[in-house]
Amino acid sequence: MSQAVKRLARSLAGSSAVAGLASLLERADRRQANLLRILTYHRVDYAQSRPSLYPRVTVTPDAFAEQMRFLTQHYHPISLPELLEAAENSSLSLPPRAVLVTFDDAYCDFAEQAWPIMQRERVPATLFVPTAFPDHPDRFFWWDRLYQALRTTPRRDVLNTPVVGLPLETAEQREQALLKLRDYVKTRPHAEAMLWIEEVCDDLQALPPEAAVLGWDALRQLAGEGVALGAHSRTHPLMNRISAEEARAEARDSLQDLQAQIGSAPPIFAYPSGGINDQVVEGLAQEGFALAFTTGRGLNEWETADRLRLGRINVGPRTNLTTVRLQLLPQYRYVSGMLS
Repeated sequence: MSQAVKRLARSLAGSSAVAGLASLLERADRRQANLLRILTYHRVDYAQSRPSLYPRVTVTPDAFAEQMRFLTQHYHPISLPELLEAAENSSLSLPPRAVLVTFDDAYCDFAEQAWPIMQRERVPATLFVPTAFPDHPDRFFWWDRLYQALRTTPRRDVLNTPVVGLPLETAEQREQALLKLRDYVKTRPHAEAMLWIEEVCDDLQALPPEAAVLGWDALRQLAGEGVALGAHSRTHPLMNRISAEEARAEARDSLQDLQAQIGSAPPIFAYPSGGINDQVVEGLAQEGFALAFTTGRGLNEWETADRLRLGRINVGPRTNLTTVRLQLLPQYRYVSGMLS
């Protein structure tokens, strides 16, 4: 889809006509039980607060507060313990309009921005933690490293890469370079990709981004306040870009880290960046995980859903409230062509 068409789709998503369509579909919704919606967020912050971090996963606090208010007024936010209880007891049903709100990566702004809003609106939170990152300010997510490298590089020539030569003269060219490099990284074996990122950042004479993951003391405080903490691997690899044995160890060791640091942790897992295949899922089953969350978009028919391949709805900076409302509805697949 061209950029022009995408801009048109986003414009339509914010129009009064599409908002009216959302209202109409909401009134027609049968409010069936056992239909689970899962929202996924990564960051909630203002762009100027941490300019060295990749902005395309960040929702503003104002937009997030609006979305949480909508959930409390029109849906039934559930907690992870409620979901686990339903998973363990087949006689229990999920309530109509059940929605679980999840966060991946345990960025600091979850505690600073998102959680206070969720507490105020009484929305339970599930936070997935890549457990090699807390209290290690020298470790950064690779997308933040690439973003900061391209944002601050003094180079204005062409960056030679396995993808293609990428011009760096303008801000728009550097943004396009980031998108191409991001897509390339996801196609390579994890260890190879991380070494390549080191080389690229050296070539770009890169400054590192700021440390951005919550430490263990903060995570323990959040757990004490009712946030459910889940495993998100140790080092955040795409699980389908490492061996099956490595993937199994990443999941198992991440859960053990949480248990050691927090005292207990539920048997749940979120696949980093959605990297998944049959071998990865089988490894989680063998390790005793009860629930696992993908990045695949969709709602979950709870009685028949694959509990280790649960779909979620990602919310990003360009996802307005109308789009969230539509994606929460089972009829969304009929209107998604307008907004994709």
